[in-house]
Amino acid sequence: MHSLDDDKNGLSLDRRVFLLGTASALALGTTACGGGGGSFSFPVTGTGAQSAGSQQTTTTATGTAGTATAADPASATPEAQARKFVHPGLLHTEADFERMRQKVAAQAQPWLEGWNALTSNGRSQLGATPRPLATVIRGGDDSNFAQMYIDIARAYQLALRWKVSQDTRYADLAVVFLNAWSSTMTTLTGNSDRFLAAGIYGYQFANAGEIMRSYEGWAASDFARFQNMMLTLFYPLNHSFLLDHNGSEITNYWANWDLCNIASMLAIGVLCDRTDIYDEAMSYFKAGQGNGAGLQAVYHVHPGYLGQWQESGRDQGHCTLGIGLAAAFHEMAWNQGDDTYGYENNRFLAGAEYVAKSNLTDSSTGTFYTVPYFTNVNRQGTQSVLSTAGQGHRRVVWESIYNHYANRLGVATPYSLLQAIQMRPEHDGGNGDQLGFGTLTFTRDPLTTQGKPTGLTARVRGTQVLLSWWGCPDAQSYTVRRASTAGGPYTDITSGITDTLSFTDGTIAAGDVWYYVVVATGASGESAASNEERAAIKAELLLQLKFDESTGTQAGDATGRFAAGELQGDATWTAGRQGNAVALGGTNGYVALPAGAAKSFADFSITAWLYIDTLATWSRVFDFGSGTRRYMMLTVRNGSGVPRFSITTEHGYNEQVIDGAAALPTGRWVHVAVTVSDALGTLYVDGVEAGSNTQMSLAPIDLGATTQNWLGRSQYASDAYLKGRIDDFRIYGGALGSAEVAALAL
Repeated sequence: MHSLDDDKNGLSLDRRVFLLGTASALALGTTACGGGGGSFSFPVTGTGAQSAGSQQTTTTATGTAGTATAADPASATPEAQARKFVHPGLLHTEADFERMRQKVAAQAQPWLEGWNALTSNGRSQLGATPRPLATVIRGGDDSNFAQMYIDIARAYQLALRWKVSQDTRYADLAVVFLNAWSSTMTTLTGNSDRFLAAGIYGYQFANAGEIMRSYEGWAASDFARFQNMMLTLFYPLNHSFLLDHNGSEITNYWANWDLCNIASMLAIGVLCDRTDIYDEAMSYFKAGQGNGAGLQAVYHVHPGYLGQWQESGRDQGHCTLGIGLAAAFHEMAWNQGDDTYGYENNRFLAGAEYVAKSNLTDSSTGTFYTVPYFTNVNRQGTQSVLSTAGQGHRRVVWESIYNHYANRLGVATPYSLLQAIQMRPEHDGGNGDQLGFGTLTFTRDPLTTQGKPTGLTARVRGTQVLLSWWGCPDAQSYTVRRASTAGGPYTDITSGITDTLSFTDGTIAAGDVWYYVVVATGASGESAASNEERAAIKAELLLQLKFDESTGTQAGDATGRFAAGELQGDATWTAGRQGNAVALGGTNGYVALPAGAAKSFADFSITAWLYIDTLATWSRVFDFGSGTRRYMMLTVRNGSGVPRFSITTEHGYNEQVIDGAAALPTGRWVHVAVTVSDALGTLYVDGVEAGSNTQMSLAPIDLGATTQNWLGRSQYASDAYLKGRIDDFRIYGGALGSAEVAALAL
């Protein structure tokens, strides 16, 4: 851990000022030792399930690791691929600018207030002179980066004034700023904070350039030079950081470091018509292993879709910064036709609502709202409670979030709305962390049709069903209804829910099957019902691989619910306990199951017959995950020589485990099963309990989209493959009882 005032650790002046209590909440964290670049991929690497994995340091691409210097962009990045991007198509489209023009001309509020905030800002005025630097430094005693972010803000604000007013004087001056920097700047450097500069100012610079690209007064050669600056000075640092995180263990860096770099990468991809760079950013958001990737930034989703932000145990200034960076990424992706806003059931909105609520006071009590908290553990240590450092932090980032979900989609954002209201009209923030002016640029008219609740989910734990849903902007309260048959008729079981859109139905019994919907009540009456969710208070077979095939590479799911498993590597068909089985040679053989095979349930059971040839340490029976960040697995042998089931949502730092009592037998068929009912997890061997844990709060549904669901292979590349046979692999929604497990083991 770094001390908070240790300049030698790379904490810039802005970081130290923030820690002393000023409003400047720049995206700074700890600095890591060393540098290093990497090849153009995101490897999943690690050292075993017992410890967190680390990214490999591989061959460096020219100029990517320490100091980015101007070069031929073709030498720094792969060749471009064909794609038709929307232009302008980053934070703002031409349709957005037309809306702004019409609303300001009509003197409509709050657009007019937003316009007045822009035109009264000192950085949007004519007469300013650019102050370009050849070498920009962020981090260390010679930092001069403020000079750059001020000029970026000027270029962006001038561009906005041109697009709304059509006064070309502002366009001409914006071009002067962009040309001055692209013809002068040759180097972007500093301590680890150089990656923050490349990320935050990279996406901002790209947005200014994207707005101006259609201006006939910007010469094509000058625009090409600006693109070259973005490709050779900003993108290489974005790329390098996401590959190896400055040579550090991957969880050393907080979410905002990843987020600013994927935002910059996405923006540069659009600006430069580079599909490969754009796709690199999208791939990292969905599959990257760092703390800013989609599943990690919103670290844990609580009932009622309050999504704990990865930095909520750190301080609130960095939380709001991360929300703003993520919002910029999502809006830019949306304008190119990619809905990352909606990823994993609006996971980002869950995070935004959590951070918004954390930083608002309850008007009835005058104290901050309370929010649930799930302990976060990473390379920085353990954060066991919500941090009150900087609580109440205000940042001009909320209008885009509120307007997307509420006014584009009809999804309620009660706490983000309160944040937006208190910041209206949004200005520029002043410190370079965000571009601002969202009241002008993002405000949309509300939807005119009545909304309805959406995204209802039902999580079964023991004999309770936990329901959560998304509300609608015009709702005053919500009613939960239940039926014994699909489609109803339904009976009201609770009503009058106004906050924390969640309800736990505890009036049920083992063996029950229920169907739920939620309706909203508003000024115009009752809404249509939400989607219907089914909840079974019993174990139901969801997937079964009998492995009775004898040819080909596909293992069919006997339930018909999922696509076939695929035999990979040295996996072959062989004689099984009954019929055939899959044989794994221990070299590179495994079975790949379809994505989402273990996503939708809380209580569960997984069973299989095994014939183990070799008890290799950390070799897997199964491992369902999305890399080393999130997984659940059963190994035939842990470091102590016994079988272990574990589940984790943070690179193994918060593993919840069930260890067996003795080594698994080899050279014969053995039945293994794992069940979790509420918080009780049990490991069975040959139908007999072999270990248990009463603190299993994590469930498969907490893993999110598991894209690497494997039998016989680990998420960690250095772990051994399983050597042996697997037969009759089953996944159940719901927990089998001990008698049911014993019957399967006969």
